[in-house]
This record gives sequence, C-alpha cells and structure tokens, in this order.
Amino acid sequence: MQEQIVIIGAGQAGAQVAQSLRQGGFEGPLRLIGDEPHPPYQRPPLSKKFLAGEIGAEGLWLRPPAFFETNKIDHIPNTKVVAIDRAGKRLTLENGDTLPYGKLVLATGTNARKLTLEGADKKGVVTLRSITDVDDIRERMSNSKHIAIIGAGYIGLEVAAVAKSLGKDVAVIEAQDRPMKRVVSQAVSDYFTALHRARGIDLKLDTGVAALEGDDAVTGVKLSSGEVVAAELVLVAVGAEPNDWLAEQAGLETDNGILVDGTGQTSDTDIFAVGDCTRFYSNRYQRSVRMESVQNAIDQAKAAAQALLGHEVDYDPLPWFWSDQYDIKLQIAGLSDGYDDTVLTGSPEGNKFYVAYLKEGQLIAVDSINSPRSHMMARRVIGDVWRDDLLPDA
Repeated sequence: MQEQIVIIGAGQAGAQVAQSLRQGGFEGPLRLIGDEPHPPYQRPPLSKKFLAGEIGAEGLWLRPPAFFETNKIDHIPNTKVVAIDRAGKRLTLENGDTLPYGKLVLATGTNARKLTLEGADKKGVVTLRSITDVDDIRERMSNSKHIAIIGAGYIGLEVAAVAKSLGKDVAVIEAQDRPMKRVVSQAVSDYFTALHRARGIDLKLDTGVAALEGDDAVTGVKLSSGEVVAAELVLVAVGAEPNDWLAEQAGLETDNGILVDGTGQTSDTDIFAVGDCTRFYSNRYQRSVRMESVQNAIDQAKAAAQALLGHEVDYDPLPWFWSDQYDIKLQIAGLSDGYDDTVLTGSPEGNKFYVAYLKEGQLIAVDSINSPRSHMMARRVIGDVWRDDLLPDA
C-alpha cells in the first residue's frame, strides 16, 4: 500500500501537486489541507476582475468540488496546521487533532506584508490576499469616496485601476522614486506613471508614510512631509512575505523562504515544498531565487509531484509574470536583475512596445506592453546573444 501524502496549502501550487500525483498514477491516500472555506482558487484575478465584480467566486475556482471527489483527493477546508512532528511524522491541527503523513508537501504561499506604523490597526486599513479580503474591500469601497493605496507594485496599481474605473478618488503612495521599481526599468516605470496620472490617479512617488489618522476608523494617511491624504479606505500593498513559519518551527532550513533543491525536497527527505513559499538555487541565474508567480506555482508543483512519483527532475525555470491595468497588459519573461543595457522597440505613445534587458550582450528578460508576440518569442529565445532581429516587431 502506498503511503499517505499530505499537502498543506490548498492554493494553486498545492492543488497542482495533488492533481499531478493522481495524473501520474499515485493511488494512495492523498489529503489537501487548506485554511480557507473555498475550493482551491486562482489569486491573480482577485485584484482585477474579481474586485471589479466581473466574475464571482466560482469563476476563480481551479476545479469544481466534484473534481476532488472524483479523483479521491480529500480536500480539508477551514483547517490550520500548527505544528509538524518530523520524528513521529504527524501534524497537529489548530483544534488539537493530529494527522499522520508518509510524505508531506508544504504549499503555504505568502502573507501580505503589514505596516507597523501608528494607526495601522484602524478599521478600513486592509491588505489583499484572499477572497475574504476582497469581499471586505469591495464592501468598504462602495461606501468610500477617497481611497489611498500604499505601494505602487502590481497589486497596488491594479487595485488603483479598478477603483478609478468605479469612480473613486484614488491616491497611490510609493516610497521609491518610480512604480514597480523592483521589477521593471525606468522606461516601463515612466510609461505606467504617465498612464495612471492620465487616468486621474494621484500618484505620489518618493513619498513616505508617517501614520494613519482617525479615531476608530481610518480617515487619512499622514505623509512624512506632514500632508494628510484623505481616505476612508487604505490598502496596504507593500509586498508579501513567505509563509515559512511552520517549516522554520519544525527545524527545516529556511532563508526568506523554505529552502528546496531541484526536486522540491527540503532538508528533510520526507518533506517537499512548492510555490511562493520556497527558495531554490537557479543554475540559469546562478543565484538563489524566490518567485511569486502562477508559473512557478504550477511548474514547481509538477516537478515535485514527479519527484514524489520516483522520477528524476531538476527544476530550473524561465519565469514569467503578468499584470493587467486598465486595458494595458504587462507581460514579463525572465528576471531582469543585474541588466547592464536595455533596448526599447515599438511605441509607448501607441501603448504597444517592449523592453529587452541585456547582460553582457545576452538577453535575460523582456517586458512586453500590449505585445503578446514579443512575450511569447522572448520565452523561447531568452539566453541567446542579442541581435536586432532576435525578437519580432512590437
């Protein structure tokens, strides 16, 4: 009889491990534990179509509930694991129950980073990570005229676009001197700065936050300059942290993420980890990386499932990401860290262009704006020596 595999985390990565194990012929007991009441669902639309009300919760589901029943995947919702006993190979649940495992997979994802500023605990100060978060934000947004967003990354700008389309007064406050600075070049940042300001967003760059004002509920954001930005709703969108506390508590090796090898195996041979919560060494990039993306969640989950089935794998992906803001789609292929040159092709004024990132003459990443052909081609040719005809016209 095959030993029981338990997966902690019922998001994109956890659900993919379960699905891939069944597709690969695993017939043993398989349990998928999630701390939310919903079936496994996709998170990217939360800050876009789901927030805008264009799709309901069922439109987010990765698979209908019947899929898990048919494939004998025991999905256990609303359940939190609080401890791992590696010696006894048992899990302790929040209600005190225990659960044995033969092999364990951690797919615990990330948590939204919170502020430690004065007033950060006031009503109306929110983060966005789950369906429940968005339900709360949507309700508060309907009763708010002024919305402030702290952080001009993907989530912050996507929510700003939705809120503006709903007729709200929106201010975005960013400590860096340009939006999405961590992931895109100056040219791409400049494009999105102009885009949001043209749509009426009050985009405040190179601006710190001193406190959140109000009595019981938030009424405004006090900037480091002393200015107060009125807001009945404040979204904190300052990044995410790996949810690796359970692994760390169990004595697994962690470093801003659960450390895994190319098979997804942790420092314990019976425990694997996949998705946003992991960190692994990439031969492609010659450094340790932690990726927060659907691509990584799916592909690393597939690799770990293959390893659990006894196959040889060595996960070292070419990552890709995307962001939808208004009618503009940003698609990113590769990681641009360490680039020493860029090539812009196409027309920012015409809302269709791409930026190629080079390092020592080699293509390492491409940002495509409303240019799907260049994005798809980039995923094939990244790593090649740059030449003018390497990618198609935007």
